[in-house]
Amino acid sequence: MPPTLRQFVTRTRESWARSATIDIPRARPAAPAQAGGLRIAFLVYRGNPQCGGQGVYTRHLTRELVRLGHQVEVFAGPPWPELDEGVGFTPVPGLDLYRAPDPFRWPARREFRSSSDLGEFLIMLSGGFGEPWAFARRVRALLRGQGGDFDIIHDNQCLGTGVARLIREGWPVLATLHHPITVDRRIALEHAATRAQRYSTRRWYGFLRMQVRTLRRLPAVLTVSHNSRADIHAQMGVALTRLTVVPVGVEHDVFRPYDDVEKRPGRLMVTTSSDVAMKGLVPLLEAVAKLRVERDVDLVVIGRPRPEGRVAATIERLGLPDIVTTVSGVSDEELARLYGEAQVAVVPSLYEGFSLPAIEAMSCALPVVATTGGALPEVVGPHGECGLLVEPNNPDALVVAIRTLLDDAALRERLGAHGRARVMQRFTWEVTARGTAACYDAVLAGRELPASVDFA
Repeated sequence: MPPTLRQFVTRTRESWARSATIDIPRARPAAPAQAGGLRIAFLVYRGNPQCGGQGVYTRHLTRELVRLGHQVEVFAGPPWPELDEGVGFTPVPGLDLYRAPDPFRWPARREFRSSSDLGEFLIMLSGGFGEPWAFARRVRALLRGQGGDFDIIHDNQCLGTGVARLIREGWPVLATLHHPITVDRRIALEHAATRAQRYSTRRWYGFLRMQVRTLRRLPAVLTVSHNSRADIHAQMGVALTRLTVVPVGVEHDVFRPYDDVEKRPGRLMVTTSSDVAMKGLVPLLEAVAKLRVERDVDLVVIGRPRPEGRVAATIERLGLPDIVTTVSGVSDEELARLYGEAQVAVVPSLYEGFSLPAIEAMSCALPVVATTGGALPEVVGPHGECGLLVEPNNPDALVVAIRTLLDDAALRERLGAHGRARVMQRFTWEVTARGTAACYDAVLAGRELPASVDFA
């Protein structure tokens, strides 16, 4: 139900008070480039790892680029990124309209500092998502006059109009698009139950038109899987000659088996950063409800489902509060230890352009049950090698696969060992950084990008 006028006023005042206590972090200089290294401006509009894969990618890729001898300065908006030593940082203040605990908030008048702020707020009022558009305008203003400070700009999936203008102003620009957001829109529309929901979904994804226009102007676009490359070409009209595959990695020294962590019989684990249909959490919950009839199981959900969202409602409807635990805000090591307690990791997504949760689980030598949605077979490998693959949105198929693994300790051990080996060969952040740097060199030299970069 929408809030009453009294509730709205109260929440707005609380939001204003909260804004008055939030400090913008200080900028910090980047470690200088070593001989032959590049000076990179790295853009991410929402860079905190708790927000999802963009933040994880930002933190680990920039760290490894610095280790390779490059100078990297991250330009990021709130929620602020977590960055390692040597990586520079320039904050790009914004309204943070979707922050917890007051998303879709009305800012106080004193919070509006530019036309970008006003535009972003008006887009939100109209039902759209204006954060990428506003961030690109803000960062373009910050970069004005700094043409001699950087060799190349790397945009991490913002793709705002301001990025296209940077290209016209002569900046060498390369972008990463983890997967085509057209898929998110299609799946969200398929799960919209009413005409009003379909309208609001189309309005929310209105930023896609801007991103497609920007993508088509970019000389080079990186993506994380061959499946994403094919989909971006087919659905967003980007030429294959301007698309290359550089897989992402996992921090394998942290995501590993821990000798002091004991397995918990029947423990399942799923990691999802958002409460959206595409992540497939509802079919998994339906599978867990069927499994509990025959055996003791419990599910740890790494993420924060919306209190009144589809996932929370499904947990209540299926009577699962006693066996479903949600966890958020944990460190990487804490997350790895949670993987260590589980017997099976599940990636139930209807579509993935890659899947960090899959390789995190595999790096911890944990067998995976994953769907065949998007790039998951490409990441996990063939059925029966590192995990079991099932069709998306099929609770019964999930039940069979999970049951098979829970009943076969030898199979779990074999798949887990193969998963760890696959990660060490293919999916480390050093591999990602070397592949990305090779693409920087191609852009600056005016060479055509390779179809994929693999240094394994």
